Amino acid sequence: VLGKFHPHGDSACYEAMVLMAQSFSYRYPLIDGQGNFGSIDDPKSFAAMRYTESRLSKFAQLLLQEVQLGTVDWQPNFDGSIDEPVVLPAEVPHVILNGTMGIAVGMSTDIPPHNIGEVIGALIHLLDNPKAGLEDVMKHLPGPDYPTEAELTTSAADLKSIYSTGHGSVKLRSTYRSEGAEIIIESLPYQASGAKILEKIAQQMQNKKLPMVVDLRDESDHENPIRLVIQMRSNRVDADALMSHLFLTTDLEKSYRVNLNMIGLDGRPQVKPLVPLLNEWLTFREQTVVRRLQSRLDKVLARLHILQGFQICYLNIDEVIAIIRESEKPKQELMERFKLTDIQADAVLDLKLRHLAKLEEFKLKAEQDELEAEQADLDALLSSPKRRKTLMKKELRAILKVFDEPRRSPIVERSDAVALSEIVKAPSDPMMVVLSEKGWVRAAKGHDLDPANLNYKSGDGLLESVLGRSDWPAIFLDNTGRTYNLPTDSLPSARGQGEPLTGRLKPPAGSMFVGVLSGEPKDFVMLASSSGYGFRAVIEDLLSRGKSGKQILNVGKAGVAISPALVQPDDKFVACATAKGFILVFDIKELSQMSKGKGVKLIKLSKGDSVVSVATGGAKASLNWGAGSSDYQMSPKQWRAHLGERATAGIKPAKGHKIKYIWFEE
Repeated sequence: VLGKFHPHGDSACYEAMVLMAQSFSYRYPLIDGQGNFGSIDDPKSFAAMRYTESRLSKFAQLLLQEVQLGTVDWQPNFDGSIDEPVVLPAEVPHVILNGTMGIAVGMSTDIPPHNIGEVIGALIHLLDNPKAGLEDVMKHLPGPDYPTEAELTTSAADLKSIYSTGHGSVKLRSTYRSEGAEIIIESLPYQASGAKILEKIAQQMQNKKLPMVVDLRDESDHENPIRLVIQMRSNRVDADALMSHLFLTTDLEKSYRVNLNMIGLDGRPQVKPLVPLLNEWLTFREQTVVRRLQSRLDKVLARLHILQGFQICYLNIDEVIAIIRESEKPKQELMERFKLTDIQADAVLDLKLRHLAKLEEFKLKAEQDELEAEQADLDALLSSPKRRKTLMKKELRAILKVFDEPRRSPIVERSDAVALSEIVKAPSDPMMVVLSEKGWVRAAKGHDLDPANLNYKSGDGLLESVLGRSDWPAIFLDNTGRTYNLPTDSLPSARGQGEPLTGRLKPPAGSMFVGVLSGEPKDFVMLASSSGYGFRAVIEDLLSRGKSGKQILNVGKAGVAISPALVQPDDKFVACATAKGFILVFDIKELSQMSKGKGVKLIKLSKGDSVVSVATGGAKASLNWGAGSSDYQMSPKQWRAHLGERATAGIKPAKGHKIKYIWFEE
């Protein structure tokens, strides 16, 4: 490899070879290795090359054994010293059996491994039914099959989407069983390290997030390659809930990107759906088989041509011997006398004396009959696409008998993993979350604090505060309509000035936080944009899993999100206030409930006007608004007299110009 086919250093080549020998890295290893070739916990812990031995595995022959049968083109190697095959005449679609991943200029590929029995089943089905659709093919090939025995939990619908588009993602989840107060993990996702998983669980134990776990053990050995034991405080602990939490917070569950990007027969990279991919490989395989058959036919015809010359020689043996003994140019005379070709004449002249025996003549006749029968078979195969398909199916079934084995990654649909804090109720204490104008956040215990009197950094001040509880999430909204959430009990203490949200979250560049919320998962929230649109949503729809948040409110090109309003159970009305002093109050039933989007039109805006504040309240609450440096109020009777319909212009109170904010107050 080093001197002939791969102009790289020995360590790069050796590491590649070791990878091909690791049964936990390759679904079908191409190398049979002896010695230390690494472990699942540390694939790079293999021994130096002087301590290991290796040879090609039986499976590797499926890539190589037809190379010398005229099946491929050859090209000079990197230094032009020898020729190498342009492609390997693979007898199976190796690119999806072992899968591959890589990155190049402007593109990448992530092809998962598959089961050879399922792939061959799908190929045979396509040979029998060339117009078969994806659903039919997936009856034979339901999904990827990784080297480890973790469960593939991706739904059938998602797998179908991946195979129809060529990209998506799949999830692998560890398998486990409970024995009394112990959870025994018996398999890990592909490329997951048991040692690192135990380290993460131990870290959570130290942070007192897993009070029900008392001990961890790695009991893996030669007989049980994966055996991780989690000792629980008692057998009354809900093992499934605990494992669901660990799936979410450790590599006991992993996602894998799928991008079926590969170089096709046209020599160009392209993302290929499953059925076109398999059909293209069948085209390649048929071309390879045709070349193999044609190459064999050419050899058979060449041998028959020589045997025909031998037949002429045996029929005129005395004359041939006389010409060879007496002629100065025996080759020329043989060609003229018996109408032999140049190749036939050379073959006759190269005959050894012992081949002139009568027995040899019988052997040659038998060989000629055998080759003529083979010629007839080869001609029939080359002239009949139907016969070639039958031959391809026969060869695929022969491979199946040797290499077929059960699927390692069982396909099992599971519900999404849930964090333990959502299952086991943590202590619930009253808390207040305070957000400053510059996006600094802090939290204080209790609901008695006056947030306006807190100490703020120079140039900063109070933006908004919300009353919540320690086990509720604190949800932040930015002006682009994205929501973000953090555990309330993880926020810094209100004794200090807090910390910037940008240290924990990743909002878009140039965005600003406009409000904070907190509540139970099923509590309602009103979201609105300055362009006059909004909707109701439940808090659980606003929760995001990543630091980059979740796009909830579509604010449009010119709009921004404004401070959200928490909807109390008794709230029956919605109030909207605009910058030019218009106020509209309408029935909350007119406000649509959505999980995300632009929402419905709240108020009719005049040119240059915008919504600055929204609020919800009950029938007995007064309506208050701030304009300039003063606050104004309408009694319940007064504002109810001006109730309007959603999407109308509303009223303009005498003292309401340039409203800043609006609220209901009991």
